[in-house]
Amino acid sequence: MLRHRLVLLCAAATVFTCRAADRPVPNTLTPEEKAEGWLLLFDGKTMKGWDDPRLKTPPGDAWTIGDGCLKARANPRITEDLFTKETFGDFDLEFDWRISPGGNSGVKYRIQDHWFLSLKDSHAGGETFEQSVERSFRNPVRQRPDKGQDYVIGFEYQITDDNKNGDAKSHFKHTAGALYDMVGPSTQAARPVGEFNHSRIVVRGNHVEHWMNGVKVVDSALDSPDALQGIGTRWRVAPHVYALLARQPKKDCPLSLQHHDNDAWFRSIKIRRLDKK
Repeated sequence: MLRHRLVLLCAAATVFTCRAADRPVPNTLTPEEKAEGWLLLFDGKTMKGWDDPRLKTPPGDAWTIGDGCLKARANPRITEDLFTKETFGDFDLEFDWRISPGGNSGVKYRIQDHWFLSLKDSHAGGETFEQSVERSFRNPVRQRPDKGQDYVIGFEYQITDDNKNGDAKSHFKHTAGALYDMVGPSTQAARPVGEFNHSRIVVRGNHVEHWMNGVKVVDSALDSPDALQGIGTRWRVAPHVYALLARQPKKDCPLSLQHHDNDAWFRSIKIRRLDKK
């Protein structure tokens, strides 16, 4: 009986070892993925392929690299997204992420524009955030500020702590995996805070899919009635933003990792371009 148990334990250990060995190494591509046309957007060590804010004047402090991740740092002087240097039309994007307790972040795509916000006196004047975005569009900040915040006009795959983030708890269209503000996820598929999640975004024309941990949570269109209603509800006070999102004059756009003033980690970011059909 003892010998039989030892055999079973050894067999189980062998299976576990094989499965562990079959798992892809973070921030790498397999030969099969390379043959399928996948491109690695982050090598785990450098900002190669990204518009590095640390090299700008004044240098950005929102993003760093550590433990094989691109990391959004909480409370930077300049709160800004991290953008790919290349642009993409139709694509299949995969990435791993984890969020800090109560945190909020996202991945933005089909990006139409972005600029630094003129937030000075906005609260004193009773402006909403959306009104301040519209005012900043009409009166853009001409120079990179020593301290400030940018805003990216695009569509967002929401990343958040559903249990502790106030925005996520306010509406299901703000929970992890959502097409933010427009289409809520069909189910909550995120793992507990502190664990990495695997996500996927597929964009072909205006059709979009959001996946999380192997589950399709959004299957919609960027011009669906729900999406247009979400755009109109939030941005009716900002006609320039509404027009950019509703009409999407730009189809070939960079991607960005959102900085929402919280710690967030990204790794194993890979993409393949999709042929138009």
